Amino acid sequence: MPRATTAPPLAWSRAFPAVPAKVGEARRFLSGILGGHPAAADAILCLSELATNAIIHSRSGRPGGHYTVRAECGAGRLRVEVRDQGGPWSQAEDTGDDRHGRGLLIVSQLSAGWGRAGDPAGWTVWFEIDCP
Repeated sequence: MPRATTAPPLAWSRAFPAVPAKVGEARRFLSGILGGHPAAADAILCLSELATNAIIHSRSGRPGGHYTVRAECGAGRLRVEVRDQGGPWSQAEDTGDDRHGRGLLIVSQLSAGWGRAGDPAGWTVWFEIDCP
């Protein structure tokens, strides 16, 4: 009997200038990959939150900085990673400002899981969404 093979995951990657005006470009990049898939809206919102965090909270936000978005689809799951240019990592504090500090909460609510890896030289924050 032939062995079942699993197709390798499909992956895309692109770097973006770390300026607020380019977050929409990152969203369009992911939207183009996902087309009209039912998970697209949640994934695009999660990406928007992570890209904004990279701009605001990492060295990527310095003049000339950038961040990289990597998307991978395989085995019924979409994984999106945002790699920034590092800096100190600190937990968000509740500032009492309802307009800020909710990005990772949104990601945790919309995704099947999320996390971060790296060090002060560069952080990768990722999320996964079930994508049957």
